[in-house]
Amino acid sequence: MSTKTGSELLMHRMVKQLRMEASVERVMVSQAAVDLKNFCLQNAHKDLLLMGVPSGDNPFRPPKSCLLL
Repeated sequence: MSTKTGSELLMHRMVKQLRMEASVERVMVSQAAVDLKNFCLQNAHKDLLLMGVPSGDNPFRPPKSCLLL
């Protein structure tokens, strides 16, 4: 009967992690850049930083002053 020491368990975890990382599908940077650019262009109309926030939906708009007559 063999019991694993702490260093053996650590090495087994490390090997498992490295195997998982090695199995991840890689993408070339040039292809990832093209995909990212296309995604940004397709979703630009939804981006509030580009299009602005409608005044009615903006919780940070300056408060309107109230005038009592």
